[in-house]
Amino acid sequence: MEINIQKNDRMAEVAITGEMNIYNALDLKAALLKTIDEAEAVDLDLSGVSEFDSSGLQLLLLALRQSERGGKQLRFTAKSAPVESVIGLFNLGELFVSKRPEEA
Repeated sequence: MEINIQKNDRMAEVAITGEMNIYNALDLKAALLKTIDEAEAVDLDLSGVSEFDSSGLQLLLLALRQSERGGKQLRFTAKSAPVESVIGLFNLGELFVSKRPEEA
């Protein structure tokens, strides 16, 4: 698992690659929530996620809740097939609509 965070003024771009599962959810949680707290808007690119389980989904739901509570924007710019599959399994697609940065 690798997380790449680029910050520009009040905006952050986060790209996660590799496994997003129970084995690394705690590390991802700390980095993602810290980024949400520090930025006004976060673009999250999940196109490089190769494995995704319910722990990854819980982390995304927590990130959405954290951003909403703080009045922040969390945008999903891309999702891999494993991410789409788990989100679809739980019928949560409406919560994780992908947006390209120019649409946001």
